[in-house]
Formats: sequence, structure tokens, C-alpha cells
Amino acid sequence: MEPAPLKRNLGLGLLTMYGVGVMVGAGIYVLVGAVAAEAGIWAPLAFVLAGVIAAPSALSYAELSSRIPEASGEAAYVEKGLNSHLLAVLIGLAIVVAGTVSAAAVLRGGVGYLTALVDIPTTWAIIGLGMALTVVAVIGVLESLALVAIFTVIEILGLAAVIWAGFTAPPVAEFADLPSIYWPGVAGAAALAFFAFIGFEDMVNMAEEARDPTRVVPRAILIALVVTTVLYALVSLAAIRAVPVDALAGSDRPLVLVWEAAFLMSPAALGAIAVVAALNGVLAQIVMAARVLFGLGRREKLLSIFYRTHSRFGTPVLATVLLGIAVVAAALTLPVSDLAQVTSTVLLIVFAVVNIALIALKRKDPKAPFRTANWVPWLGLFAALLALAASFLTGAMH
Repeated sequence: MEPAPLKRNLGLGLLTMYGVGVMVGAGIYVLVGAVAAEAGIWAPLAFVLAGVIAAPSALSYAELSSRIPEASGEAAYVEKGLNSHLLAVLIGLAIVVAGTVSAAAVLRGGVGYLTALVDIPTTWAIIGLGMALTVVAVIGVLESLALVAIFTVIEILGLAAVIWAGFTAPPVAEFADLPSIYWPGVAGAAALAFFAFIGFEDMVNMAEEARDPTRVVPRAILIALVVTTVLYALVSLAAIRAVPVDALAGSDRPLVLVWEAAFLMSPAALGAIAVVAALNGVLAQIVMAARVLFGLGRREKLLSIFYRTHSRFGTPVLATVLLGIAVVAAALTLPVSDLAQVTSTVLLIVFAVVNIALIALKRKDPKAPFRTANWVPWLGLFAALLALAASFLTGAMH
């Protein structure tokens, strides 16, 4: 018996806020210091480069979402483009793993901010927040994404305060005396900063819950990517202007240092916003990965147990609960930098395969509701492979 369909509740506004929320929640509060450690004063350039790397793949995803608006987006694209069921299932499972690991990284980073505000054991904070977000994801997609939208507005206001702080504080000496660009460091940092753009690929997996998905999903992807890139460039520029690179690189709460450079008031407000950002990223990833498992259950008999929705909530409850448990377990056992690196590597491989799938689909049928130029997926493939190589090179150097 076919399960009840997912409910089509999402318009352009909610889906765009979901995209911005999951991207911002997935990186900037945690990764500014790590990117500064690699790229030094050129950290903003690394974030812009990461956005450039992401852009052609985002365009490819936008076209694919208009061609094949399904919950397990990447798996459907690969199966139809490359005619390989096994590869499609593996790609779908890779997205589930990446979403789980990404959510774990953000949960762990957010709890770092929370425990600085509240005297609570890290372990219990991770378990409590992880389980609470899983319950929200079970209750409904409209409720989940409405909460994501509220969280996203709070995040953006917090980042606006950081930008203001960074540009009004006295500039540090090294900002006034720019060194020449160390490209290997910038390239490695861009591969790491790419983690902060994770999210646009999640949006395609919400297609079965979007109204008029062939129009809404592509637009939401592109708007979210532009907004996020601008935010990241301004935040990282504010950070390296106001705080020495060594201090940023050595801090697990780098944006608090930027805040303190300009404000006399307690950084507790920013810490609270960083916690909200983390909750946003975790919730968005759990919701997305559950949809991928739901879609995989439809196309693969061994995973059919996940092709079920709750009669009242209209959500894939089993997949959601399983993912919530996996996110908490990963957050308890792995450090943030390792989690970010694993996620980036997996997704870059997925992006390469998805771009190849679009190249094949364009040859079979050039027409699509939303079309990109024929060179776009080739550029996306090249950018993903280049970032993957830079990621491996950075890992080998360390």
C-alpha cells in the first residue's frame, strides 16, 4: 500500500529561508577561526572562492530540481541521468551520511556556545537538544520550517551585529599591512569554507513538499546562495579586520572575539544567537536527510521500511527518529573539524556525480522548466574535483 504523500505546504519564502538557515547554521559561527588558520588575513577571499565553487553546482541542482522534483533528489538525478540504480542508492545514502555528520558538527559547535552561557554538561546538552529537534521534525514539515524561518531571522540579525562590530572596532595592525596571497593556504581554506555553503543541495529534497516545485525550488536555491555568500564575505572581513588572525584561529568561539572588539556589553547575546544558528542547522539537516531516506525507500526494496509517513503528521517518522539518534551519537564522539572535513569530502564527490548526471540528461533531452547553459555542469564538475583535490592536499600537509 502506498503511504500518504508528503504535504505540499512550502512556498518560495519558507524554502528560501530554509536554504539560508541551513547554510548559515552549518558554518559561519564555527568555521571562521578554522578558515583564518589556513588562509590568514585572506579568509574572506577563501569564503568567496568557496561560493564560486558552489555556484555552478547550485545552478545544476536548480535545473535538476525542475526536471525531477523528488524527495530523494540526488538519487533520482543519478538514476535517470546515468542509468545506474546501485550508484543512485549509494549517492542517496552518501547524502544521508553527509546530512547526519553535518548536523552533528553544528550541534557540537552550538553546544560549545551554550555551555559557555549555561553551566550544563556537554553530553546532556547534546542529547537534550538533539532529541528536542527530532521531535519538532516528527511533528510536521510546516512547523519545522516555520521554526527554521524564525531561527534564520535571528541568525541574520546576529551576523549583522557582528559585521557592525567588526567594521566599527579599531583595525588590527596586520589588516593594514596586507601580505601577498598564499594561494595553497587560500585553496585549502576554500575547501574547508565550502562546508559553510552546505545546504543548497538539501533544498531539492524538499521538492515533494513545495508548491509548484519546478518554479519555486530553482529560485529558492539561487536566492539562498547569493544571500549566504554576501553574509559570509562581510562576516569574515569584519572578523579579520577587528581580531588578530592567531586569536581567531585559536578560538572555538571566534565571532565572540569580534563582538568583544566593539561592544562593552556581555557577548552572551551573541552566544545565544550562535546556539539558535546551530539548532537551525541541525533541524534543517534532520528534516532533509529523513526525506532522502523516504525517497530511497520508494526506489530500493531493502530500504522500503523508510517509505512510510505518519497518518496525522504526514512526516517520515521512522527515518526522522533514526537520524536524530545518529546525529546525537556522532556529535558525542567526533570533533567538529573532522566532522566538517568528512562532510565536505562526501558532498564534493556527490556534486561531481550529480553534475555528470546533468550532462547526460542534457544530451538526452535539452528541454527543462529551468535551464542552465550546457557548460554549467562541466564547470560544476571541474570546481568540485578541484576543491576535492585541494581538500586532500590540505589533509596530507597536516
